[in-house]
Amino acid sequence: MADNNKVVIIGANGTMGAGAGCVFAGAGYHVTMLARSAGKAAEGLADAQNDARAEAIAERIALGAYDADLGRTVGEAAIVFESLAEDLQLKKQFFELIDKSRRPEAIIATGSSGLSIAEMARGRSDSFRRNFLGVHLFNPPHVIVGTEVIPGPDTDPAGVKNVVAMLTKRLGRKVIVTKDMPAFVGNRVGFKVLNETAQLAAEHGVAYIDYLIGPHTGRAMAPLATVDLVGWDVHKAIVDNVHANCKDEAHESFAMPAYMSAALAKGCLGDKTPERGGFYRRAGKEVFVLDPKTGGHEKFEKPAPIEFVEKMKQLHRVGRYAEALMVLADANGADADLCRRVVLGYVSYALNRVGEVAASPADVDTIMSYGFNWAPPTAIVDLLGAKNTVAMLQKLKLTVPKTIEQAASRDAKMFAGGVLEYGRTFVG
Repeated sequence: MADNNKVVIIGANGTMGAGAGCVFAGAGYHVTMLARSAGKAAEGLADAQNDARAEAIAERIALGAYDADLGRTVGEAAIVFESLAEDLQLKKQFFELIDKSRRPEAIIATGSSGLSIAEMARGRSDSFRRNFLGVHLFNPPHVIVGTEVIPGPDTDPAGVKNVVAMLTKRLGRKVIVTKDMPAFVGNRVGFKVLNETAQLAAEHGVAYIDYLIGPHTGRAMAPLATVDLVGWDVHKAIVDNVHANCKDEAHESFAMPAYMSAALAKGCLGDKTPERGGFYRRAGKEVFVLDPKTGGHEKFEKPAPIEFVEKMKQLHRVGRYAEALMVLADANGADADLCRRVVLGYVSYALNRVGEVAASPADVDTIMSYGFNWAPPTAIVDLLGAKNTVAMLQKLKLTVPKTIEQAASRDAKMFAGGVLEYGRTFVG
């Protein structure tokens, strides 16, 4: 890695570009934020200042435009962080320009949330490919510290170690190294659950699904509200990528629901388009919820209470997580069956990625906890008991990951964290 302190952000006026500028500048780097124009770069700086809650962060940030400043600034940088739209051809065009100007030892990192690292580096110089890798920050990066590092087939292993050390020690990230597969680990697992709940909403309704699979099941926000926060355009890009390129046991869970595609075509992006909304739309103090059957929004009505859900919520509020999960395990009826299928489906799918794209159960736990603010899957296994989890998965006809089978056979615990860390992601 170049022995200087300079970072260039490509795509500085995007949400992640501005967030990356905040994170690097906050760690003491001298950052140049580049966009189509200096005015657009200034918008990115304003967003970075808002993220940092400090105007003074601008003292370590310079602004520039691609046409006037890319060659010079890239030629001086130790790290070039690309944060353009999830468009493979657009990224490759910029990597060609960067390759012509970069220092031979400079790290080139893409912030892509799931495109092929190998394909982005195809056709670039040997030196570029040795120093190119993915650094997937989760949004918003000044708050969420989970980070995936994704080497390409030609990335220098020593460079990977240096980047992991920099992210961990200087930027305070919780880092895992993943294989180069669509959506990597975090988004692969997370968006399987998010899209599955969107599919279920077509039959059961939006408000019901968000109530049934709410924070008491191990996430900071209800799933469909999360999709609105992320943005329907981002959701579509991720699930379409996985559906097209991964033929795994949950392949159909990544098929974008037709009602979402229709709403997206009309400009519904979720929270990004408050006047059109997404699953929810707000008008003053009133909240409206999407009817997947009609495509319109109706006034939100709180779903009727479900006994086991209310019990789980009460137990979570006082940190009695194991008892809450046992309420779910023992509950009867169609509501409980549906909730168990989603929660246990998350555990099954997440831990079945070990050895395929994730190196270990601990890596899956780290990125789901620190990237998504969801309960670590092995912690759910431990609270239910490994043998009980195996029995529940088998009853639901879900894949039983080898790691859970091994824990059950040894009557062993899986989760490396403690109850306080587990509870950090559970807000009942």
